[in-house]
Amino acid sequence: MARLCAFAALLLSAPLLIAQAGPDPSPAAAVRVIHGRGGITLPPPPPASPDPVTDNYFGTKIADAYRWLEDAKSTQTRQFIEEQNAYTARYLKADRDRPGIVDDLDALEHVSRWSLPIERNGSYFFRRRIAGEDQMSIYVRHGWTGKDERLIDPAQLSRDPNISVTLGDVSRDGSRLIYGVRAGGADETVLHVFDLKSKKTLEDEIPSGLYRSTNFTPDGSGFYYCRQTSKGTLMYLHQLGTRNNRDPLVFGNEFRGETLGPADLFSAAVTDDWRYLVITINRGIPPRRVDIVYRDLTKPASPFDIIVWGLDSRFSAIHASGSWFVRTDYKAPNGRILKADVGGILPDAWTTIVPESPDVLEDFSIVGDKLYVQHLKDVKSEITAYSLAGKQVGAVDFDVMGSASGVVGRPGQRYGFVSFESFIQPPTLYRLDTLTGKRDLFAQPKVPFDTSQYELKQVFFKSKDGTRIPMFLAGKKGLAQDGTARLLMTGYGGFNLSMTPRWNADWAEWLSLGGWFAQPNLRGGGEYGEHWHEQAMFEKKQNVFDDWFAAAQYLIDQKYTSPEHFAISGRSNGGLLMGASMTQHPELFSAIWCGYPLLDMLRYQMFEQGPQWTTEYGSAENEKQFFYLLKYSPYQNVKDGTPYPAIMFFTGDSDTRVDPLHARKMTAEMQAASSSGRPILLHYSTSGGHSEGVSVEQQIQDGADQLAFLWNETGSASAKHPSRPSQP
Repeated sequence: MARLCAFAALLLSAPLLIAQAGPDPSPAAAVRVIHGRGGITLPPPPPASPDPVTDNYFGTKIADAYRWLEDAKSTQTRQFIEEQNAYTARYLKADRDRPGIVDDLDALEHVSRWSLPIERNGSYFFRRRIAGEDQMSIYVRHGWTGKDERLIDPAQLSRDPNISVTLGDVSRDGSRLIYGVRAGGADETVLHVFDLKSKKTLEDEIPSGLYRSTNFTPDGSGFYYCRQTSKGTLMYLHQLGTRNNRDPLVFGNEFRGETLGPADLFSAAVTDDWRYLVITINRGIPPRRVDIVYRDLTKPASPFDIIVWGLDSRFSAIHASGSWFVRTDYKAPNGRILKADVGGILPDAWTTIVPESPDVLEDFSIVGDKLYVQHLKDVKSEITAYSLAGKQVGAVDFDVMGSASGVVGRPGQRYGFVSFESFIQPPTLYRLDTLTGKRDLFAQPKVPFDTSQYELKQVFFKSKDGTRIPMFLAGKKGLAQDGTARLLMTGYGGFNLSMTPRWNADWAEWLSLGGWFAQPNLRGGGEYGEHWHEQAMFEKKQNVFDDWFAAAQYLIDQKYTSPEHFAISGRSNGGLLMGASMTQHPELFSAIWCGYPLLDMLRYQMFEQGPQWTTEYGSAENEKQFFYLLKYSPYQNVKDGTPYPAIMFFTGDSDTRVDPLHARKMTAEMQAASSSGRPILLHYSTSGGHSEGVSVEQQIQDGADQLAFLWNETGSASAKHPSRPSQP
């Protein structure tokens, strides 16, 4: 139960002083020692002074002791971060497992990687990172058998290893490309245009912003870009060689008399025949309603026409062979594909091409003259090929359990690309011949991980209310199932996001060390369609946590592990899951890694991209929603004197999605409240953020910090340290 107005009195009576370097001189602190596992001992954490601010929510008073830590730029907050980082560094320096984990991750991460390519005019454009490099570069391959040519190397743009590049669009003739430059893990990028003929970046530059899409015009003389702002998404047209501050607004603000606001996020695409500009408007994150409009680019002054508008369902559209093909959950929660009649005709009158099935329709594409439909069958990828008339004509089969990317390509080209991966199989990229079904290897990283030594399986368990929940489990073949093995579980449970088995070097290292790895598919995701998602939205969010705790209890009951050896990890919305784990069932877990988390659910909507997520969580500004948010919000449910597990909060200044204030405040509160004597640490990066983009070396160091902490804190002072796995 929340501490409410008593919260301030409890904290004010605690033996804490204003934040300063050095140990807490209070009598209580004199005998207080922090005991990490594996023989690590620490002094008390740097003290932070509570300075309560009281808010009145509909007659309920809530005290916030660490409101001052919301100001990221204040002298006091920067001092808090500096002291906490020094404290965390002291712990990590004493961790005997970390050097070996760094060596292992160095081998796992420093391998060549590729992205799926974009084909234009017989050339393939993609991102690639060569083993030993810190960032992905942008390449082109002229023809299937051509030599890879590096076009954009981020190492040549800046000495900062955390500068990365993104590949936007490529012009119709393949002579120009749009790329973005990102600093650290921020969501924002700066847009540039590279000319392949001159081998130079043009002077055109669109300033740093959050761009949802970039698309060249049919003649390549300019490009459309959709920029997300605090007032909503706006789409502009930039003509090459002109000043960007004169770019005309193409779409935004309002349509058909309806105002488009901050939660109405849209992106654009140009159809394969370069005739239509298509705008897909997502109402909220995740959207409960999606609208689609288009403009005929042969008539650039013409108004936008409607494919679908005003229905509380989701839609996505592809134009091929003169027709519009639309995926939707309209009157089909698991999804179906229709052939649309545009011009204001409702989907009820459209032609069904692929009907709804018991398995959720995750995605679709049209490559060549075939429609490739990706279903999730109990969270496992299946890709089926259909003719454009809806006749099944084949499948893209994979021999083992895992995640497929879907077939990436264009209606007008013969070849598409697809990738496949799992927890125990690094991503492999193939070129698919749509005429013959033959797959040719495009790229496969040489990762020092012997897949044959590991197994991946799926189990099912029942949640608190009896709902059947799936879970993936991976481990070394023959690994003991007697409760003594370490186990790391991760999860998400929200925003209609399906958690399928994907490669992660950190998880591979955990498996190599000899631990189990588990990933339950919690409600709130999209694994079983919109109904699965809706069961954990708003006031039903507790279902996510109950599913998670049921997964933990199943793993304990089946003797995969025990609470002493149980580690959990989650980030973003998964960080909220970690916060609920701390405050609702701390006895189930020994160590928690909580990354880029949402934790103060009464104030999250006031910062960064938080306002967009009220369509998933609700807002404390609404009286009804306030009470259920208060019931589970981790920050308001910390209880003094509770023996909390070992915890590492992980965030950074470059997180422009979830404000780092959540991790700062929760660290201070947990350090003051915990009675277990276990370490409560804040790992705060001045360069890292929510998105990809940090250097490989930074990824290795951050991954080693996480794994060393979790591995150490799920053992015991007498536990043997792992022998380094042999690398083939």
